[in-house]
Amino acid sequence: MKLQEIKNIDITGKRVFIRCDFNVPMDEYNNITDDRRIRSALSTIRYCIDNDCSVILASHFGRPKGGFEEEFSLQPIAKRLHTLLKQEIKMAPSIICDETMKMAKELKAGEILLLENMRFESGETKNDEALSAKLASMAEVYINDAFGVSHRAHSSVEGIAKYFDMQHKAAGFLMAKEIKFFHHIVHNPKRPFISIVGGSKVSGKLEALHNLVPKVDKIIIGGGMAFTFLKALGHEIGNSLVEEDLIPEAVKIMEQAKKLGVKLYLPVDVVAAEAFSAEAIAKIVTIQEIPKGWMGLDIGPASALLFSEALEDANTILWNGPMGVYEMDKFAKGSTKISHAVANSFATTVVGGGDTADLVRITGDEDEMTFISTGGGASLELIEGKILPGVKALVLEEDN
Repeated sequence: MKLQEIKNIDITGKRVFIRCDFNVPMDEYNNITDDRRIRSALSTIRYCIDNDCSVILASHFGRPKGGFEEEFSLQPIAKRLHTLLKQEIKMAPSIICDETMKMAKELKAGEILLLENMRFESGETKNDEALSAKLASMAEVYINDAFGVSHRAHSSVEGIAKYFDMQHKAAGFLMAKEIKFFHHIVHNPKRPFISIVGGSKVSGKLEALHNLVPKVDKIIIGGGMAFTFLKALGHEIGNSLVEEDLIPEAVKIMEQAKKLGVKLYLPVDVVAAEAFSAEAIAKIVTIQEIPKGWMGLDIGPASALLFSEALEDANTILWNGPMGVYEMDKFAKGSTKISHAVANSFATTVVGGGDTADLVRITGDEDEMTFISTGGGASLELIEGKILPGVKALVLEEDN
């Protein structure tokens, strides 16, 4: 897959529309708690500024119900961009109102305009053509640098790209880096290649699991999704999270792994609790002894040790999904131990966005990872072998 990249098109002096992913976590006081996604977009923005472009930035933030909502405004993002870029960021009053269109039209070389939250426009998530056309009319060049949302067919991601030819649209530096990294990891990894898959549900990761099994040497399954596999093996799992309808699929995945000689690891013990609560009474039990009515909320110490030992000979590690309810201290030990094991390995380590990226930041292992993706859902779909809607429009003809 050959992507059209920003460095290969002429952007000098042009008005450039960059779709970014500034969907960053905030605390209750509207302070940005992790600005990694904003910092990741800076190289593309600076490259445009250095080439005398006028820059229009677009992003979504959270899930507003409809229309303007103060708590979902991009004002704090504008403030952080101002701090990081050390230049004025013009804040648009909305997305496509007359005043915003006028501001976009009058932008001078080197100036930056940030549009309001894309999701304030109901047409954004519906991939509305009229909205796409209006957004496209703001600029001469379209750059997609929002890997984290490129699995969504939205107006500012997929729809807008239809209005630009291949010499006037491209992937930004971050997007190109993400795509190349995952493509290489999945298709040409240095072996042994080990995948760690966690998180709460099998359903969201089913296709990825099917696609990973023939490619990896070992697969480690933890988190809530492990209980569907444990139930499939006949274990009593109490009130632990389980997707009954996916038990046959779990069996299929285990059979596929066995047939291909892929070592599949499941927890051997868990931290079980009476309820899903930080205050609940909890104890470490083997998976054969989960009390009826109790639920497993983290992998136990023996599982953490087993998984860590399985990782010792890895040359490539791909990790997507925590091992337990890491947001609660009581159930964060398993995820923390695995994070440290991955960070301390000599392997190429790739962390698939979302919760896993948040987890390695909390554990302090962020700097030890080779690559942290900015997109959880998008990275999963790439692993599934799909071409993302936001990427498809940027693939050069000869490779289509």
